[in-house]
This record gives sequence, structure tokens and C-alpha cells, in this order.
Amino acid sequence: MTDKELLEKFANPESRNYAFNLLVRQYQQKVYWHIRKMVIDHEDANDLTQDTFIKVWKGLENFKGDSQLFTWLYRIATNECLNHLAKKKRRFFLPINDITEELSNKLEDTNMISGDEIQLKLQKALLTLPDKQRLVFNMKYYDELKYEDIAEITGTSVGALKASYHLAVKKVEEFLKNTAS
Repeated sequence: MTDKELLEKFANPESRNYAFNLLVRQYQQKVYWHIRKMVIDHEDANDLTQDTFIKVWKGLENFKGDSQLFTWLYRIATNECLNHLAKKKRRFFLPINDITEELSNKLEDTNMISGDEIQLKLQKALLTLPDKQRLVFNMKYYDELKYEDIAEITGTSVGALKASYHLAVKKVEEFLKNTAS
């Protein structure tokens, strides 16, 4: 079902719940993995995915269609991630290095990584990036989104995103070079 058809069904009170269930089925896994790559922890990712879809339910009626439905969903999920990470840092009064270490430890304990040492090193390198830079890297590298879509999701210019991605790649390369054995 197309996004347009989903939105039409959602606009009808009789098919609203059905349309929302279809939307969740269609986007839940993508949203979950988008969030999971940022917060690492499965439980946090599950909670944030639920929070994202609660916000989608509450806001979908006012969705104007000025953007694609998936970019709107990703924007909500992205904001949930960034808010969660910021709260976590404030809650524990942890410097960025301690949060990075905590997430890195969770990374080693999780089944998110297949056990491939190179993939684990890459994920650890990504954890050293600032949250927004990591987000841009994940959306470009893993989700293979176009810069225009990322710009719509983050509210950032394409030029700034390209610069951010380039910097992230350089930092990751540097990290990997410095940890090579």
C-alpha cells in the first residue's frame, strides 16, 4: 500500500486503526534499526520505537504531506534518539567518553554485531563521533539515504551534511588506523 493510500485510510475514522497498523508494519523494522544504531541497547531501541509510533499516531492527523512519510517518521525517530542520548548524558552526569565506553561495552555484549571483528571496530569508531555526526553517517552509509532525504529528516542543508559525513569518515579512518594491530 502506498503512503498516499495509508494516509487516506487514516483520514477515515472507520479505517484509522487499520491504516495505522499497516503503517507500523511497513515502517517498524526500519525505524527500530535506525534507532538501534544510535542507542545500541535493544531495550532502549524498543522503547524509543514505541515512543516514536505513539508520536506518529498523535501527529499523523496533522501530517500535511509536505515531505515523504518515511522522512517524517525518521525525523521523529531521530529526535527521540537525540533526546534520549542527551537525557542519558545529563542523568548520569557522564562526560562523553564515559557514555562512549558504556555504549561500546553494550556493543560487545549484544547480538547486533555478527561477531566480525572489523564490524565491531567500525561500530566502536562510530561511537566516538558526536551524536549528530554519527546519525548522518548511519543514514548515509547504512541506510543509503540520499543527502536530500537526510536534509529533510535533520533540517540541515545538504552542504553541511556532506561536510559532516566527510568529517565522520575521516574520524572513523583515523580511529581505525590508530587501533590497527
